[in-house]
Amino acid sequence: MATVAFDKEGRTALRESKFGHMTVGAIMEENVQSEGKDVKAEFVASLMMEGFGSVPIVDDADRLLGIVSEFDLLNAVRKGRKLADVTAGEIMTPNPVSVTKDTDVLMVIDVLHNNHLIRVPVIDSAGRLIGIVARRDVLRGYLQMSYM
Repeated sequence: MATVAFDKEGRTALRESKFGHMTVGAIMEENVQSEGKDVKAEFVASLMMEGFGSVPIVDDADRLLGIVSEFDLLNAVRKGRKLADVTAGEIMTPNPVSVTKDTDVLMVIDVLHNNHLIRVPVIDSAGRLIGIVARRDVLRGYLQMSYM
């Protein structure tokens, strides 16, 4: 996995700080709204109106199959598709970038930055969805560590 071109001194300083020792498990959201691939895209869009920026798509065993983002929904609309007639599985981004709860926070910054992502699903060793981590979660973790 590629890394962000952090200033060498800055990366070393972060690595040596409390923040640099944090893992995703400490900052991720565990209560994640996920859906199956057969749910209608219109329903996924309604979830996003409630504040979800993306919705992970899972199988019956909660294994991550894909993710539907606002971009995916807009792309479907742009192509003239009716969200009431399209399933999440048809428009999702398959096999999305993901991390584990043991991924360190600096690697998460790299993943978010290099892939131009706002949030990334967190999976366990079996590929099951266990959470999601967003840029704001990383920033919240940084601020919390800065005031400790």
